[in-house]
Amino acid sequence: MSPETLRAFDEAGAQVVLTAFEHYRERFRGITSRAKRHFETRDGQAAQRDSARRLDVYGECVGESLYQLRERLGALADDRDLWCAMRDRFGRLIAERPDRELAETFFNSCARRTFHTVGVDPALEFVSLRLNVPPGALPADLTVSYPREKHLATLIEHVLQQHAFDAPWDDLEGDARRVAAAIVAEANVRRIRSIEIAKPVFYRGLGAYLVGRIHTNRAAMPLVLAFRNPHGRIVVDAVLTSVDEVSIVFSFARAYFMVMHDHPRELVDYLRLLMPRKPIAELYAAIGHHRHGKTELYRSLLHHMAAHDERFAIAPGTRGMVMCVFHLPGFDVVFKIIRDRFDPPKTVTHDEVRAKYRLVFRHDRAGRLADAQEFEHLSFPVDRFEPELLTMLLRLAGETVRVDGDMVILRHLYTERRLRPLDLYLREADSAAARRAVVDYGQALRDLAATNIFPGDMLLKNFGVSRHGRLIFYDYDELATLTECHFRELPAAASDGDDTAGEPWYYVGERDIFPEEFRTFLGLRGETLDAFLTHHAELLGVRWWHRMQALHARGEVLDIVPYQASRRLRRGAADPDAGLDPPASQE
Repeated sequence: MSPETLRAFDEAGAQVVLTAFEHYRERFRGITSRAKRHFETRDGQAAQRDSARRLDVYGECVGESLYQLRERLGALADDRDLWCAMRDRFGRLIAERPDRELAETFFNSCARRTFHTVGVDPALEFVSLRLNVPPGALPADLTVSYPREKHLATLIEHVLQQHAFDAPWDDLEGDARRVAAAIVAEANVRRIRSIEIAKPVFYRGLGAYLVGRIHTNRAAMPLVLAFRNPHGRIVVDAVLTSVDEVSIVFSFARAYFMVMHDHPRELVDYLRLLMPRKPIAELYAAIGHHRHGKTELYRSLLHHMAAHDERFAIAPGTRGMVMCVFHLPGFDVVFKIIRDRFDPPKTVTHDEVRAKYRLVFRHDRAGRLADAQEFEHLSFPVDRFEPELLTMLLRLAGETVRVDGDMVILRHLYTERRLRPLDLYLREADSAAARRAVVDYGQALRDLAATNIFPGDMLLKNFGVSRHGRLIFYDYDELATLTECHFRELPAAASDGDDTAGEPWYYVGERDIFPEEFRTFLGLRGETLDAFLTHHAELLGVRWWHRMQALHARGEVLDIVPYQASRRLRRGAADPDAGLDPPASQE
């Protein structure tokens, strides 16, 4: 191909990809912009539909890009030299875009889908190891600063008025006083210099959030104001002022936010000021850019491997029958590969396992389901694997893992944030921490049920404890929607010997679940069992589960708030949703 021809085609090809990316951004904005109206009208079902729909747009636009390339370039759409030239041309076209990093990831997705690249091809893809760069000066138009006034409540009222919704306030003056009191409980009012609020409003589910900082004579404090709309009138539901509390709001175990901002890196940099320990990959995912979050996660992995010589090893915990799980000891992620075959009693198929992960990806995770990123065609040097791990992978997952020369090729895997398995945690924790964990384990079951999820395999080893002490479920091969389960009472034994027989004396259907068996199945003893029963005894009977199923059958959307019940400003007031919600989630 002559240089003149190459220039003509690479410009055309790069423009096709850029146009498809611009279509993606337009559709992304269109769906995101509807979140405000859904919140104001209390349309939880529409909010859920849009949350799932937005996840599909990226893949659709990549597919459209490749189709248009074939229409425009014909056989040259598979020409590697042309793609290398397109990459350079595309880089020049997007150089001044405020969402340049998203555009680069979009181009990489198109290139990888075309060539099924194993590992990384720097000639075809945008590759950068720029990681954890401290945020620069904040752009002037990202935030609004409100200088301190004589009365903090007056200042708060002004902030709320500036962020009014198209639904009336329930008690603006009262909420302003309650917010001011909550702030004063955490910061000396005389040291407050100003309150800074990011202009974009964050929406998720039935909630809306203002995010900002309290500037004092000392260090700045994070500030999140959480809003709810329980009966058509807006209330400030909670005030959060600690890094840990804000981090839980932006947890990897929650659905992505709907938030409008054309400069994603600026917004991520601002969030990093509030949550310096939060991985940048998770922040991109939290604001809806999960594909670029994957890019950042992979780059952070390569950066870690370049800086440390540790090897991949089998992850601690009880080995599962569906997944091979491994980790890098110093990297806060686990890697999961589906085994070739599953030992009894597992009956799921590979396609069913992948379907479960897709369900979790699209579902309201309620702070209780770990976000899983899916990767294909990764490669790492053989000498970065512990021999025991590599032997296990080749033996149990040889259809997915192979050795090619000095490289290990991983055809497909999932990544999740690393958590301490609950069964291991209970062996190590003191009695008070163990009791708290078991109580939160029961709350996790409630929260999952409130979002129409039943974990299936409820063994303690399938739940992990986060650094905030929260219980999160991460083993999805038996997960099901609550409404497809059949919760039954155990039939009475027909004879004295039936209840001691090795096999049930009654028919058990595929989706039959007997809550009375949970007590034995979980294996809790002593203080931990007592703690569970004190708070969650009703989970051992069918009535509670049937009530939750009935709520979902009526189309109710239940709200799991991402903060402690003690942080709610109207704890003593009647809540219009009180008959619907399970007990408030203990974050």
